[in-house]
Amino acid sequence: MRPYPFTAVVGMPDLRLGLVLSAISPAIGGVLVRGEKGTAKSTMVRALAGLLPEVDVVEGCRFSCDPAAPDPNCPDAPHDTRALRRPARLVELPVGAAEDRVIGSLNLERALTEGVTDFQPGLLAAAHRGLLYVDEVNLLHDHLVDTLLDAAAMGRATVEREGVSVSHAARFVLIGTMNPEEGELRPQLLDRFGLTVEVAASRDPEQRAEVIRRRLAYEADPDAFAARFEDTDAQLAAEIAAAQKLLPSVELSDEALRQIAEVCAAFEVDGMRADIVTARTAVAHAAWSGRTEVSTEDIRVAARLALPHRRRRNPFDAPGIDEEQLEQALRDAEPPEDPGPPDDDGPGSGSDTPDGSGQLGDRNGEHGDRNGEHGGEQRAVGAGKPYRARMFSVAGIGEGAHGKRSRAVTDAGRTIGVRPPGAREGRPHLVATVRAAAPHQRSRGRDGAGLVLRPSDLRFALREGREGNLVLFCVDASGSMGAKSRMREVKAAVLSLLLDAYQRRDKVGLVTFRAGGAELALPPTISVEAAATRLEGLPTGGRTPLAEGLLEAARVLRVEAVRDPRRRPLLVVVTDGRATSGADAVARSQQAADMLAGAGVASVVMDCETGRMRLGLAAELAARLGGEHVPLGEVAADTLATEVRRRAA
Repeated sequence: MRPYPFTAVVGMPDLRLGLVLSAISPAIGGVLVRGEKGTAKSTMVRALAGLLPEVDVVEGCRFSCDPAAPDPNCPDAPHDTRALRRPARLVELPVGAAEDRVIGSLNLERALTEGVTDFQPGLLAAAHRGLLYVDEVNLLHDHLVDTLLDAAAMGRATVEREGVSVSHAARFVLIGTMNPEEGELRPQLLDRFGLTVEVAASRDPEQRAEVIRRRLAYEADPDAFAARFEDTDAQLAAEIAAAQKLLPSVELSDEALRQIAEVCAAFEVDGMRADIVTARTAVAHAAWSGRTEVSTEDIRVAARLALPHRRRRNPFDAPGIDEEQLEQALRDAEPPEDPGPPDDDGPGSGSDTPDGSGQLGDRNGEHGDRNGEHGGEQRAVGAGKPYRARMFSVAGIGEGAHGKRSRAVTDAGRTIGVRPPGAREGRPHLVATVRAAAPHQRSRGRDGAGLVLRPSDLRFALREGREGNLVLFCVDASGSMGAKSRMREVKAAVLSLLLDAYQRRDKVGLVTFRAGGAELALPPTISVEAAATRLEGLPTGGRTPLAEGLLEAARVLRVEAVRDPRRRPLLVVVTDGRATSGADAVARSQQAADMLAGAGVASVVMDCETGRMRLGLAAELAARLGGEHVPLGEVAADTLATEVRRRAA
């Protein structure tokens, strides 16, 4: 089936431009496409490969070396001089790919028996001088993210196995697509994408109808549909090739460089990568426009694509850019035409106006005033500033998804032993393999330097790393928690734990209980941002149905155990321990806690009780759950360190 034509995709001009500019100048660093599901992100990315110019490669080289400058360290070297022209490749990296499939693998059996290095290239080698596409890149396992970071930074991929090292060139245009509802991307990998584009489905009925019309026509006859757009795709490909030829001739003046620096400084981006990427994008846009000098419009377009994901922001803020701030920065960088008297509305007059954080603080203050006006039903109180939280983990050793919280058996990490004979998972264990084969060498008739191996001799390493857990928050939102300062402190603590869960690649969920019952405010998800949003808008008031909250948490954990059985849960109960809703509220709460403890659920009780006269009910709840009791003031990591030092003194 022929791929969907690039020019047949309706709408999404920013995505179209971002992909075209990356094709013109691969040094930009690729594109990250953020958007809701069903917006043709993958369709447009896959169609881009057909527009790229063909590349010359050394015939027979598995690593796509350039005949004009072959890599002397290529595993297939030395090369002959024969060249082959082929289309540029679009290589797709599956989210669940094994590390050996990505970076390549060494044949341990041949290395031991024949003494040769037999390296099988991976996806990074296939993507060299082409496109590497990762769909749902935010779901990529951490060990693969680390591999991509290394390759993107060095332009080479290195495989090291049991003292044998192989390295090859791996320069590619990295393109990723993601749905923000499923979680954000690690900051280190996010910064490696040169450009970012937000896409959304059109709300125009006519445009949506045209999308349906074209899709149905393509499915009915792909060849005929592709033929309709063959000329427009060919014209676009020719324009990209022309822009690539013009690119070296584009001049980036000192004035343009100052504008770029002014814009990046105005958005307080970290490091210099933003400035460099913005400059490269502006040059590519000038070439795309057929000009040989970078203009203010080129810088404006470049900043809109290169800066949204690099500006300083709160941990759970979505990427974005303030258009007014961008225009102000561009005006500030323009040389003054007339050095007349200062303009009252000039640069600096708006520097103290409330930005995103200032407005947020004002809104919190308004909420605080409103909270004091309500008795039983209280409106949401904003959270305080998050901080670095203590690390809570699940005891024992699991086998869950890669993460950074609890101990687990993984395919990455330190070697702690050997898997049982017959196991074929993980990396080969050289010493154990030799030991298994050594007693049989005489009976197998060994007469050379190499070992005589059988498949049954191969042993694989047992490795211990860290896993991500399901962190389920069960938050008391009753009237006893509703004091303005107290609830703000509680939300700040939970927000800090959410930030910790984001950094440790956990799945999170949110159960709240207040008034007459409990509800699942957020089903388990890897989108920590969604949990933070629900927490920010959490209202308080009414009695405390603690038993209902614990029972709802138990129900959620049972359902999730069926959906994701390998991910171990950690229940975080945020409460002062009171149970005041319904008959026998205390007894029912104790029964629910005993049930969770009997099921072996690891738990932490965050004690929110304050004041001089304390009942200690949260500590009793923690004892029944068999979990850890943590006062609210000891959630911060530095608080714990201070306490340890104080006791040691």
